[in-house]
Amino acid sequence: MRTLVVLPTFNEILNVEPMLRALREIVPSCDVLVVDDSSPDGTADKAKQLSGELGQIEILHRAKKSGLGGAYRAGFAWGLENGYDHFVEIDCDFSHDPAALPSMLEVARTHDVVIGSRYVKGGSIPKWSYPRLLLSRVGNQYASIVLSLGVADSTAGYRVYSKDALERIDFQSVTADGYGFQIEMTYRAKRGGASIIEVPISFTDRTMGESKMSSGIVLEALWLVTKWGVERPFGRRP
Repeated sequence: MRTLVVLPTFNEILNVEPMLRALREIVPSCDVLVVDDSSPDGTADKAKQLSGELGQIEILHRAKKSGLGGAYRAGFAWGLENGYDHFVEIDCDFSHDPAALPSMLEVARTHDVVIGSRYVKGGSIPKWSYPRLLLSRVGNQYASIVLSLGVADSTAGYRVYSKDALERIDFQSVTADGYGFQIEMTYRAKRGGASIIEVPISFTDRTMGESKMSSGIVLEALWLVTKWGVERPFGRRP
C-alpha cells in the first residue's frame, strides 16, 4: 500500500532530523510530508536538506502557525491529490515511537482507522503524574460515553487512516484543533461506518523542544464533545 507519513512541525529543529532518519530506517517504503508552519528556527530548511540525503521527503510550507488540525487537513489533502491510500499521523517530538509504526501499518491492511492507544491493554504512559493521567482518562471516558465511540483513547494522535476513511469523514470540514481534532475525526469515522481498532502503544513526553498543547485546547475539546453530544438526538453531525 502507498503510505504517506504526515509530520506537522513548528520549531522542531531539535527533533526533525532524528525523526526523519528514524522513519527512513524503520519504514523505508513510506513517503514523508513535513507540514511546517513557517518555523522561525529553520525546521523546514533542515527537512529540505535531509530530503536530498534521505529521499522520499516532501515539504509543505504554510504561511503561519495554524494548529495541528489545520496541518493534518493540509497534509491529507496533499496526499490524496498525489495518490496515496494510507495516511499516518505522528508527532515529531518522539512522544510517538516510530518503532511501533510497522505493526500499525500491518493492522491498517484490514481496518480503516488504526489508533495507537495508551488506554487499551498493553498501552502505557510511563512518566505522567497521577492528576494528569486521571484528567486524560476521565476526558476520554467522557467523550466515549457522550458520543458512543466505543474507543478508549479518542484523543490519541498516533494513527493510520485509509483513503476511504478520510473520504467518509469529510476531513476538510473538520474545524477543531488539538485534542478536539482527534475526537472529531474519531466521531465522524464512527458515524461513517469506518472500522476502527486500537493497538497498544507506550506514550513518552518530549525530551527536546517545547510542548504546543495548552489549557485552551483541552477546554475546546471538552466543549465540543458536550456540544456534539447535545446535538446527537436531533440527528445533526459535527
